[in-house]
Amino acid sequence: MTAPTASAPSSASPAPAAVGGAQGTGPGTGKGGSAAGPGVIRSWASRQYWPAFLYLLPAAAFYILFVLRPLGQTAWISLFHWDGLTEGRWAGTTNYRELLDDGRIPSALAHSLVFVVAYAFLPVALGLFLAGLMSRIRVRGLTFFRAVLFLPQILATVVVAVSWRWIYDIDGPLNAALRAVGLDGLTRAWLGDYDTALPSVAVIGTWVMYGLCMVLFLTGVQKIPTERYEAARIDGCGPVREFFAVTLPALRGEIAIALVLTITYALRNFDLVWNTTAGGPGTSTTVPSVFIYQGAFITRDVGGAAAISVCLTLVVLAVTAVVMRVVRGKED
Repeated sequence: MTAPTASAPSSASPAPAAVGGAQGTGPGTGKGGSAAGPGVIRSWASRQYWPAFLYLLPAAAFYILFVLRPLGQTAWISLFHWDGLTEGRWAGTTNYRELLDDGRIPSALAHSLVFVVAYAFLPVALGLFLAGLMSRIRVRGLTFFRAVLFLPQILATVVVAVSWRWIYDIDGPLNAALRAVGLDGLTRAWLGDYDTALPSVAVIGTWVMYGLCMVLFLTGVQKIPTERYEAARIDGCGPVREFFAVTLPALRGEIAIALVLTITYALRNFDLVWNTTAGGPGTSTTVPSVFIYQGAFITRDVGGAAAISVCLTLVVLAVTAVVMRVVRGKED
């Protein structure tokens, strides 16, 4: 039986291929007499790109070992009743059914949506405003102001949480400023009030994330050709119209990256909430990640916590896919 063409090339195969190309015959012969068959092309590609795959191998191994493997283990644990110490009992989909029947989950998801607005959409809007403003202003010390605005992104989340707890304290600077201007009736324990705890934590998230968005957008603005701005000004565009006609369309990729990063952070947010309110007062600031922590380390329901983790991961992946699809659709 004749061997397939794809398996024919070997270390000695280039000579026959060259002969065939010179004669202008054979199945791989092109218009100019070249006889590069599919097997030769695949062999060349494999020799050409295998070093790149070797370079990717450490990162791929790291990703499999520390991301995919723990995710698979979490999904497996979610199918058991397990306290983390004794032998687990098979539960099947019981943990997921109990999750759907848990009345606390809808309110936690609603709080997460509030955080999506405060951690994602507001920082993106504020970052676009600052990037557009700083790209037009040429003043001394602008680099210093950019570094100051980016500072919240550098600080540890625990440091940020403790600092804002002091600001929001009943005797903190915020209430002191309100008393100084005669607004004593507005003073309160901001993180201990059922009505103000969630918006107060949301404000912290906006303050933390807008620096990241600003830096991403400033980087994107620097890549926009100056000819576009010159053409817009010749057409009579003012600063606002120039921003919407030139800057905003050119920053579509950076906006997508910023939305993915900030929405992901908002949905999986834990440390900021836990170190400011611990989900309180009551359940006014609880989010799914708080229930994951409480289930795994307080009530010892590791299987239930794993089920919440799996669902939260799927929600994050779905939201990320939607954002990327919307952005790509607009680009097309």
